[in-house]
Amino acid sequence: MRVRKSSEIRKAEIIDTTLRLADKLGPERLTTEAIAKSVGLTQPGIFRHFPKKQDLWEAVAARIGAMMEARWKRAQNADTVPLDQIRAMVAAQLRLIQSTPAIPAILFSRELHTKNKGLRQAFFELLSRFHGLIVDLASQALTAGELRSDLEADDVAYLVIGLIQGLAVRWSISGRGFDLVEEGERLLAVQLSVLINDQKPKKTDEIHE
Repeated sequence: MRVRKSSEIRKAEIIDTTLRLADKLGPERLTTEAIAKSVGLTQPGIFRHFPKKQDLWEAVAARIGAMMEARWKRAQNADTVPLDQIRAMVAAQLRLIQSTPAIPAILFSRELHTKNKGLRQAFFELLSRFHGLIVDLASQALTAGELRSDLEADDVAYLVIGLIQGLAVRWSISGRGFDLVEEGERLLAVQLSVLINDQKPKKTDEIHE
């Protein structure tokens, strides 16, 4: 006898399938018919759980947000210096993108930018939270003297986030031909080498008699 799955399990299956097919087919070409076929439901079965396609996309955004925030939380460690936490945050974000390649596909899709205001707002709020976390860590690094004193924490955060976004685009259009995390760590090291405060403490002048 076949056991009927709960609504929550079915919703999770539909969201997982949407993420997988968004990578395989592209967000613009993804249809509820394709999702239903992959899950083993009818189209009306999809709409029983998500009355509108927009509702499904917003649920996908919520899933991605939960995955991101869980990784951000693990990356933050009060026992390490702020710059090391920034490095860990960047690595965590890149690992998630590498394991869930639908994320950049959705971020740069027409579905997000022109068709679905709710999806766009969800991702804007999510990326704003990430920006805020990097700003906070950059502020701590400035206070600790790890970064050059002429820098603004907000600018540091935008540079770091720009590195992630640009690298995700290059990785995607290159056919994922390189290790995203390794390349990200390499480029972040280059970027931080320009921003780090490398001034050495001045030596006290010797007193000559």
